[in-house]
Amino acid sequence: MEAIDALTWQGWFSLGVVAASFALFAFSRYAPDIITSAALTLLLVAGVVSPADGLAGFANEGMLTVAVLYVVVTGLTETGAVAWLVQSLLGRPRSPTAARLRLMAPVAALSAFVNNTPVVAVFLPAVKDWARRHRLELSRLMIPLSFASIAGGTCTLIGTSTNLVVNGLYTASGGPGIGFFELAWVGIPVVVVVFVFLLTAGHWLLPSRTSAADRNRDVRQYTAEMLVPDASPLIGQTIEQAGLRQLPGLFLVEIDRDGQILPAVASSEILRAGDRLVFAGIIDSVLDLQRTRGLLPATDQVFKLGGAREGRCFVEAVLSDSSPMVGYTVREGRFRTRYNAVIIAVNRNGVRLPGKIGEIVLRAGDTLLLESRPSFVEQQRNSRDFLLVSQLGDSHPLNHQRAPLAVAIVLAMVVTVTSGLLSMLEGALLAAGMMLLTGCTDGATARRAPDWQVLVVIATSFGIGAALQDSGAAALLAGGLIGMAEQSPHVALALVFVATSLLTSFATNNVAAVLVFPICLQTAAALGSAVEPFLITLMVAASTSFATPIGYQTNLMVFNLGGYRFADFVRIGVPLTVLVGLVTVFVVPVVWPF
Repeated sequence: MEAIDALTWQGWFSLGVVAASFALFAFSRYAPDIITSAALTLLLVAGVVSPADGLAGFANEGMLTVAVLYVVVTGLTETGAVAWLVQSLLGRPRSPTAARLRLMAPVAALSAFVNNTPVVAVFLPAVKDWARRHRLELSRLMIPLSFASIAGGTCTLIGTSTNLVVNGLYTASGGPGIGFFELAWVGIPVVVVVFVFLLTAGHWLLPSRTSAADRNRDVRQYTAEMLVPDASPLIGQTIEQAGLRQLPGLFLVEIDRDGQILPAVASSEILRAGDRLVFAGIIDSVLDLQRTRGLLPATDQVFKLGGAREGRCFVEAVLSDSSPMVGYTVREGRFRTRYNAVIIAVNRNGVRLPGKIGEIVLRAGDTLLLESRPSFVEQQRNSRDFLLVSQLGDSHPLNHQRAPLAVAIVLAMVVTVTSGLLSMLEGALLAAGMMLLTGCTDGATARRAPDWQVLVVIATSFGIGAALQDSGAAALLAGGLIGMAEQSPHVALALVFVATSLLTSFATNNVAAVLVFPICLQTAAALGSAVEPFLITLMVAASTSFATPIGYQTNLMVFNLGGYRFADFVRIGVPLTVLVGLVTVFVVPVVWPF
């Protein structure tokens, strides 16, 4: 009661703002960055936190590292290297449960040796593509991706920044420090619990949602023709192995092999050099064909356009009745000469057109999928030759030749950071710079890469955590729980886990670790106990942030992409946190006796 009475109005105000923020997260449709920004604004205006402390999150090394890693990842996506990850690590799942296992296993393993933030950043585009190819729901994969990376990070000292923060505080206080693999004694059981829970209870608790883009998917059928070039890595593979059966809404109509037409192509058909593949399907899958490593548009006109392919874009254009192309086949129309663009697919009234694309006679109202320079859109937007001209987002051909270079840059970043030669931020900055210098990505793509909503939430959360600490509210929350332990070390250990988990939900994992660390030291001294059990429990509790999307940055990274709501994390994260807490409180005293 004395501690409560001693709490200043700043402490009560901070608790009120945090409580209101959580209510808005749970029951409103306001975006997370709007809520956390509003909360930090109130705390700044009220003078609860100074501008220096409140805005320090915008210069925080962790937040900046996440921002730079988005740029690094564009090097992998722009070169098609993400497809390598999909095929080599994820494969072809037989069921949604098998898909979660295939995803979580490599993510957890990598996160044990690499900070989990870059692991999730690299896997996000890979999983998005993998889910679409195999008709999997992203909402049932994104949370397992984040949770597997969090669990894997508890296995080694470098798995997460929280472990390094606590170990640094421990050595600074005169302790011997924690060994590199020492945490595996508790980390591996935590990984097992997370896997079993998500593979079983996750079937009912993970949300099943369809994105707006999927609900409004275009059902128009385009006809496109692709070539297997002489040096293609797809030569010798079957249609199934090449991944040409997995694209949704896409149908391989026939193969033209040395003038012989092979209709009703079987999945076991082996691809050969020079094969011309005729496809019919929705525009998203046709665009994926254009970006598939080992396939090229069947028309040689693509290679007569000026500039590198990765500098071009994809455009939809609808022919008007006054177009000079009407009445000519695609091959006869000399489209490239007239417009400096190439027709790579044709749609007519939403139905599939028979035959090869070069033999289609164009009509008014036909929708053409074009590969062109970006200037084509501005030049032809008001032309009488077209009823409509529209660029398809920022989609464009990929530069597969630089894919090995992009992978090498990321591996070099991982090695230098893991070996301690560079910090995570320094490694990410150098990797991003190399991606730009080597042409794996370009400046315009790099500028669009960061998810600013995620970054703003991370930065403002540090300010909110500083307000809780400066006002004494955080110490009240943690100290009150620890005071309930009386003289039982096991109860004290459980309360350390509870207090840290609550603070991690209120603020961030590193803030929670810093706040609870001195309480761990005081509790161990008061009980005459070794301090290691409390510090190990602190590391696990601060790292296993499952209950809210704002408790850990990987949760924030998957929040939007998975189409989640705040309650989704509460529903699946709270019982998982309880299970992890029980395992931790049981295992830790056995390995690290009091």
